[in-house]
Amino acid sequence: MKILNFIFAILFLVFAFVQINDPDPALWILIYGNMAVLSILAMFKIHFRIWIMVTAGLYIIYAAILAPGAYEWFQSPDKTLLFDDLAKMQNLYIEETREFLGLVICLAVLTFHFLRSKRG
Repeated sequence: MKILNFIFAILFLVFAFVQINDPDPALWILIYGNMAVLSILAMFKIHFRIWIMVTAGLYIIYAAILAPGAYEWFQSPDKTLLFDDLAKMQNLYIEETREFLGLVICLAVLTFHFLRSKRG
């Protein structure tokens, strides 16, 4: 588990670093930085279940706010727009979908951390 949590920590640190050019970098550096810290703590079998649950709750609320944009992308005929840098300037739902998917990744890892925390 140490190796997996190390990989999570590195990935979230990289995710945080690439947010420097994002329209709202502080928020996303905080989101991914928080995930990196939780993953680093998990490497040492330190699980703050309340922290994990509060984080998950906040991320679920934010994902719910972004969900209409993700739904709009899902309904669009051209799914490749998600990977087009120009499309995010033309369609707000592209950026919302990217952020939504980032939160889904975070929520999956939070679920993993929460389940691991129950094992002691």
